[in-house]
Order: sequence, then C-alpha cells, then structure tokens
Amino acid sequence: MTIRILRFLPVIAAFGACLPATAGAQATSPPTGGSPALAPSSFALSGGGQVLLGRAVRFRGTLDRGDAGRAVTIERFDPLSSAWVPEAATTVASDGSFVASWRPRHSGRHQTRAVLARDSAAGAATASPELPLTVYRRALATWYGPGLFGRRTACGTRLSRGLLGVAHRRLPCGTSVALHYRGRTLVVPVVDRGPFTPGAEWDLTAAAARALGFAESGRLGAVALR
Repeated sequence: MTIRILRFLPVIAAFGACLPATAGAQATSPPTGGSPALAPSSFALSGGGQVLLGRAVRFRGTLDRGDAGRAVTIERFDPLSSAWVPEAATTVASDGSFVASWRPRHSGRHQTRAVLARDSAAGAATASPELPLTVYRRALATWYGPGLFGRRTACGTRLSRGLLGVAHRRLPCGTSVALHYRGRTLVVPVVDRGPFTPGAEWDLTAAAARALGFAESGRLGAVALR
C-alpha cells in the first residue's frame, strides 16, 4: 500500500493581537488513540493553535499534484464518543494545496487532524498528525492582591505577590485555567473564590495579572482545562 505524505499547516485567525507560536509535540502514538501519525520527519507541522470562540480557524496544507480534486476533511476528536468528528471539508487544488476553515462551537482544548480521502474503494484514508487547538471564551475579569498579601485564600494557599492563580466561584480548587490577553497566554490554577464584582467571571492574582499585562478590569479569553 502506498502511503502519501500529507503536509498540514494550521493558520489561526488572530484575535486582539497576533498569537504567539507554540511548539507542538509530535508523537508516533497520538494521545486520543486514533490512527497512528506518520513519522514526524514526514511532515512540516508548525505550532499549536489558539482562537477565540466564534472566530474561524484556517487550516492549510500541501499534497502531491496527483491528489488534485481529492477531498480533505478537517476532523475533531470527541472524547465523549471516542470518535473523530468531521468539522470542515475542502478539495485539493491543482497545485496540490488545500485550505479549510472551521468555526469552533465549544471552548476547551481540542485535538484536530486533516484526513485525505481514499483514492480507491480498497485504499486507506491518510491522516495527518494530530494538532492541539485551544478555544477561549471571552469573559470579564478583575484582579486583586494589594492589602490581602499574607492571608490564606479560600483554597488554603497563602496569597503572595508572586502567587500565580485565579479565583472562581464554582470551579474546584486546583483546576487549571488557560488565560489569553493581548497576545499573551498563561495557565494557572484556581486558588481562591471570587470575584465579587458584578458580572465578572474571573479574578486574577496580582502576579497573574502582571504576567499577562492585565492592568485593570476588562475582557480576556479564558477556558478551564478539565
């Protein structure tokens, strides 16, 4: 059986400022248990992906010219059903390139891949290596700390000038939360209860706010990583 080499390059629609590139780990055995990825040297795979909920994610790739006219499907792994779900479809152009867009409907971390359709009834579909995608939801946030340093938080952690964390009303203590603000990203644990400002969903510690350049109350991207 002939294995075709699929080159899979994602381009994420930016929101706010340009997102920083994040190196994506490549493995011969994907974490979802899906079809094995080809050897890393067979692909020009670049970075991971981040996008704000409601914005489109654009995928680009290059195949052989002989694949022109064949279908390519962008799939997302659904952990609830343990199956790959098609999210977007396109056709390989005459020069072997393809472009597909997908607008995620749910925030969270997703695994995605591109699949080249079978070239015959007996042939096997070819899948790209998996690519992680983090989808953030916009939310109002505040920050706190001055005047409270040295006190114990509701989660039992001592609040300090260097404590990286976030307060939330319901998420269990220790839950990891990914934050994005003006091109900067940060993953911190839930360390306290709050916020107490009407309409706000998150309350960053002073150190977390400083790391993101978040100087005053406003909207940022956030998602709990369950």
